[in-house]
Amino acid sequence: MHGRTSSSPARARARLHSLAAVAVVALAGAAPLDAQMPRQPEAPRPLGWVGGPGSANQALAARWAPYRVSDLIYGTTVSPRWIEGSESFWYSWDTAEGTFWRIVDPASGTRRDIFDRDRIAAELTRITGDPYEARHLPIRSIRFIDPGTLRFEVESSQDEEVEEDSGTDEVDEDQQEEQRRSSTRTEKKVHYFEYDVGTRTLTELDEADHPDNHPSWASVSPDGAWVVFGREHDLWMMSGDDYARVLDARRGKSGSEADSLGNAVEVDEIRLTDDGVEFYGWYTEGRGDTDDEREESADERKRAPISWSKDSRRFALVRSDQREVDELWVIHSTGNDRPQLETYKYDMPGEENVTRNEVWVYDLESREAVKIDDDPWKDQSMSVLTDQQFIYPDDDSPRRSLWLGDSSDELWLMRLSRDRHRTDVFVADASTGALLRTVVADRMNTYMETRSPILLEGGDLLWWSEVDGWAHLYRYAPDGTLRGQLTEGPFSVQSIVGVDEDSGTVFFTAAGREEGDPYYQHLYRVGLDGSGLRLLNPGEFDTRVSASESRRFFVESHSRVDTAPSSRVLDAEGNVVVELEEADFSQLLAAGYRFPEPFTVKADDGVTDLYGVMYKPFDFDSTKVYPLVEYVYPGPQTESVAKSFSTSSSEVGLAQFGMIVITIGNRGGHPSRSKWYHNYGYGNLRDYGLADKKVAAEQLADRHPFIDLERVGIYGHSGGGFMSTAAMLVYPDFFKVAVSSSGNHENDVYNRWWSETHHGVDEVTDDEGNVTFEYDIDGNSELAANLKGHLLLTTGDIDNNVHPAGTYRMAEALIRAGKRFDFFLFPGQRHGYGNMSDYWFWLRAEYFVRHLLGDPHWNADIVPLQRERPRTR
Repeated sequence: MHGRTSSSPARARARLHSLAAVAVVALAGAAPLDAQMPRQPEAPRPLGWVGGPGSANQALAARWAPYRVSDLIYGTTVSPRWIEGSESFWYSWDTAEGTFWRIVDPASGTRRDIFDRDRIAAELTRITGDPYEARHLPIRSIRFIDPGTLRFEVESSQDEEVEEDSGTDEVDEDQQEEQRRSSTRTEKKVHYFEYDVGTRTLTELDEADHPDNHPSWASVSPDGAWVVFGREHDLWMMSGDDYARVLDARRGKSGSEADSLGNAVEVDEIRLTDDGVEFYGWYTEGRGDTDDEREESADERKRAPISWSKDSRRFALVRSDQREVDELWVIHSTGNDRPQLETYKYDMPGEENVTRNEVWVYDLESREAVKIDDDPWKDQSMSVLTDQQFIYPDDDSPRRSLWLGDSSDELWLMRLSRDRHRTDVFVADASTGALLRTVVADRMNTYMETRSPILLEGGDLLWWSEVDGWAHLYRYAPDGTLRGQLTEGPFSVQSIVGVDEDSGTVFFTAAGREEGDPYYQHLYRVGLDGSGLRLLNPGEFDTRVSASESRRFFVESHSRVDTAPSSRVLDAEGNVVVELEEADFSQLLAAGYRFPEPFTVKADDGVTDLYGVMYKPFDFDSTKVYPLVEYVYPGPQTESVAKSFSTSSSEVGLAQFGMIVITIGNRGGHPSRSKWYHNYGYGNLRDYGLADKKVAAEQLADRHPFIDLERVGIYGHSGGGFMSTAAMLVYPDFFKVAVSSSGNHENDVYNRWWSETHHGVDEVTDDEGNVTFEYDIDGNSELAANLKGHLLLTTGDIDNNVHPAGTYRMAEALIRAGKRFDFFLFPGQRHGYGNMSDYWFWLRAEYFVRHLLGDPHWNADIVPLQRERPRTR
C-alpha cells in the first residue's frame, strides 16, 4: 500500500515546481552530449529500406495534416431532428454543392428538400439586402415549431447599435449623451424568419418571437412554477413568473450578453437551505477556474444537480462532502497579468479521505429536506435514478432531470461499493428517507459497469448487467423478483434504444452476435418476455441508430473504416422505408485518399482474436521497407481502433511521412466484448496490454515484407501515454521510439475512480469491523533504468485531469537513472492541447521522422503550419 503524509500547500507547490525545473533544466543540458558520444556502427539495412536524410515525404504529410483533412470531408452521418407531433424528422446534409436541408416522413416513405435553395436565396437577398446564392446560404438555428412551420436566423453584414443599461438614473443632458456614447456598442444585425414548408412562404419576425434561451443555472420544475439554483453553497429558488421575466430579458441574445441582461432583472429569491459550506455545499463547484475567478463568481447563480418528481412536489440530489479531501494545484503561468493558482479537490487512489456521497430529498410544500438513510458500505457512491426522456431537439422547453417513476413518495436510487464489486438498485421513502426495498443486488469479483435502468408502466424494471460474463438485459418485478433474462449468449448488449410496451418489444443495439468483427454494433428487437430475438439490420458494418418517440422508425447510419458512410430509415420490422444519404467523398478521393485496411491477428495467448486497422502512405510502394508505428490506448473503457468510417487524421497524417501506422486492440481493452476480455488487466494495470501490442507487430511483419521490425515506434495520449512509455521499458529491445503525451505514468497520483476501478482496490475489515482500503500498483518510474530507445514525454502545465506530476515523476526517475530522453511542456494547456494541437501534430511526427526514418530535417519555421495562417501584414 502506498502510504501518504499530509503536507502544506506551500510544500506541495514547491515540490511540483522543483521537479519541473529539474526535468527541464537537466534535459536542456543533455541534448548536446549526443554529439560527444562515439558513433555506433549502423546495422545492415534491409533491401528497399526507406530512411535517411530527405526520406520523409514532407509535402505529402503537409497535404494530409489533420487540420487540412476536414476541408475535404462533407456530411458523413445523418443526425435526425425529430419533429414533435409527427413521425417526421429533418436534417442538414453537406456536399460539394453546399448544404441541403431535408425533411423525411417515414410513414409515407418520402424525403424532400425543405427549401428551394435558389428561391430562398433570392428571398433572403431581397429582405436583408445582402447577396446570397444557393450554395452559400447563411441559414442557422433552424427550429420546427410544428410539423409544417420552422424558424431560423440569418446574420446580416450590417452593424446595428445596441445600448447597454448604464445603471444611472438622474444625470444632466451632457452626462446622458456621454453615457449613451460609452454604453453603445455595435454588433451584426440578426434577421429572424418563419417559413411555411407547405406554401414555401417566408416571413420576417420580431425579436420577441425568438425562442426561450434558458440560462445554465436554471432547474425548472415540471409544472414551471418554481426554478431552483445554487448560490453561496446553498439552494435558492424563484417563481416561474419571475423566471419568465429573466427569459424575456435574454430573448434574442446569447453568451455573456444574455447572462448580463438576465442577471440585471430584479426578482424575489427564496433561500431554501442555510447550512451549505465550501466543499460541502448543495451543488458542486467543480474545477477549471482559477482561485481568483472562483472568488469573483462566488455570488453568481450556479446550477444545482437536482432531479424533480414528476408532480413537482419534491426534488432530490446527491450532496458531496469533500471537506477532508486533499487539494491539488496547477498554475496558470500564461494568459494573465500575473500567474494565477487553480486549487481543486482531487481524490487519489488508496486515500482514506475521499469524496463521500449523500442523497437528500427536498419537499417544496413543507420546505424541509430529509437525508436518505443508507450507508451500508464505506465510501460508497450514490446516484439518483432518472427517467429516460425522449427529447425533441427543436423544443425550447427547459431540459430537466426527472425521477424514475411517477410517484413523488418513492425515490429510486443506485449505490456502488468503493471497490465496485457490489451494485444495488433500491427504493427509498421520499418523506422519511427510510429504505423500502432492494430491487437489484448484483455482485462480482471484479469491477462492475452499470447503465441507467428503464421502469415499465406496470412497475417492472429493465436492468443491464454483466453478471453472466456478457452484457445482457434482465427484467425484475417491483419487489425484486427476477422475472427473466431477455437476452443471453456470447454477445454484448450496448444500449436500449427504446421500449414499445404496446407491442411488448424492446429495441436495443448489441455487438458480437453476428459473424465477423465483434465490435460492429447492430439493431435488434426482443419481446419483454425474452422471446422473438431478431436482427433488424444485417450486414457487415458498424451502426448508429436514432429512434422516433413511438419506436416505429429508426434512422440508421452505417459504415466501416474502408467504406463511405450511408444512412437510411428502417421500420420496427427492419424494412428499409427510405434511403437517405451516402457521404460525398469526391474531393477526398480526388486528393488521393486511400482507405485504411482492417486486419486480424492473434493475441499473445495464441487464441484470442485481436482487431486492428493499418494506415499506409498514399504513395505506398510494396517494394520498399517502412518503419512501423503503433498508436495505442489500452482501455479498459475503450480501444482507439476505428470501426465505422473516421478520418483518423493523426494516423493518416503520420503515415504520409513514410511509415506504416497501425491501431490494434488488446486483451483488457474494449467492453463491447466479454467480461473476461474487458477485465483481463484487472490487478495489472501497467503491463496487461503490452504483450499483445508486441505480438501483433510481429505477426504483421511475418505477413508483410514491407514492414521493418527493427524500426518500431509507439505513441499515445493519456492512458496511451502511460502505455507507450511502459512499452519502451518492458520491451526495450523491441520498441525503439515512443512519444508519450499527458500519461498517467504514476497511477497512484491519478484520480481514484479510474485507478481503483480498473486496477482494483482491496477492502479490508479488521476484527473490530473497521473497514480500510489498500491500493498498490506498479508505476512506469520503477522501470526507468530499462530505457534504451528514444522517448519524448509531454504534458500540459495546467492539466487538472492527469496532473503533470505524473510526467514530472517519470522524468525525475529517468534523470536519476542516467537516461537521455526528451521533454516538452505545453504552456496554458489542459489534458488535451487545444489550440496547440496543430503544433503538437508536427512535434510528434517529426520525432518519428528523426528517429525512425533517420531524416534529420530541421528548420526553426514549421513551414507547412505557417502557410496555413492568413498573413495580414
